[in-house]
Amino acid sequence: MSAHLHDEGHTVAGWTGFVLAITGVTVVGAGVCAVSPLLWGSGAGLVLISVVVTWALHLAGWGKPPGRRPVGEWGWRVRDSSARSGHPGCVGCRLARRGRPMAAGRDVSGGPYARE
Repeated sequence: MSAHLHDEGHTVAGWTGFVLAITGVTVVGAGVCAVSPLLWGSGAGLVLISVVVTWALHLAGWGKPPGRRPVGEWGWRVRDSSARSGHPGCVGCRLARRGRPMAAGRDVSGGPYARE
């Protein structure tokens, strides 16, 4: 269990994405200082890679669903058991065509993407 009193959302996917993105932004900054298009492009590419890696880890169960998790799942090393079926309201899961789609904040189960 986490030492925090709130579900901070610290996950393997979140921390991995953060480290890759902050490294990419640092490389972009170095490219600006050095006036190097190669560093700009490399840093921007690393930021894009961080998005893809974070999304893949989320879909593999190393992220968290939107909203608050049960207290027993607050630790950052806990895998999300509901990731395989998708999270309602999760943009990443919708992009991967998992879970039920949401329309204007309400559940539209039984629609064209419903799983039976």
